[in-house]
Amino acid sequence: MSGTDKLADKAQSAKGHVKEATGRATGDRSMEMEGRADRTAGNLKQAGEKIKDAVKPQGK
Repeated sequence: MSGTDKLADKAQSAKGHVKEATGRATGDRSMEMEGRADRTAGNLKQAGEKIKDAVKPQGK
């Protein structure tokens, strides 16, 4: 996968972290849960990319 996709996954995870912290600070449980979901989705996508990179044949 391209570096752009990996960067987008990291950005989604970071955005989720900020959203979760903001929700926690303001007492907005809905925003906190959205942030947690965004962070988890970004982390899962990053893990998938790492697996793809590990399995991808080297040399080409």
